Amino acid sequence: MAELVTIARPYAEAVFRLALENKALAGWSERLSLLSEIAADDRMRSCIGNPELSAAQKSELFKSLVGKAVAGSEANLIDVLAANERLSALPEIAALFEALKASQEGVKEATIYSAFPLDDAQRMALIADLETRFKTRLTAEVVVDQSLIGGVKIVVGDQVLDTSVSGKLECLRLALKN
Repeated sequence: MAELVTIARPYAEAVFRLALENKALAGWSERLSLLSEIAADDRMRSCIGNPELSAAQKSELFKSLVGKAVAGSEANLIDVLAANERLSALPEIAALFEALKASQEGVKEATIYSAFPLDDAQRMALIADLETRFKTRLTAEVVVDQSLIGGVKIVVGDQVLDTSVSGKLECLRLALKN
């Protein structure tokens, strides 16, 4: 996996710089998402790995699956990736691009572990409180983890805020152990 990130990073950075220069971050985000979905398809992966297909054939097949006319920088990206046998790196390129885009826009990702499912109102209120606490905009994913017993555990980057019952019990256990 680390090798794929290493391969994908220069492509993601180049596309990001291009999108930033052209003020087209949202458009490229959509394009890369679609290209990533195509590259992740099992049938397409077998075509990408087929040594009997030339780079040009793979590129044309890929472009035909996009569903609209592909031209300019997008076509060039597909051609370059096909020529360098890197089409399989598109999902990672898209993920790295999204991380660069989020960083540029000042948005961080948060993972909220909750003992119980959160409704939309609870989720929105919690995100608003977290944005105030962390002084940044957040995109949040909620994961239900019943082992928390109650409360939530929030991870934003390398920071962890644990207000769960199991977290408090663990702190109590460690305090009593000493």
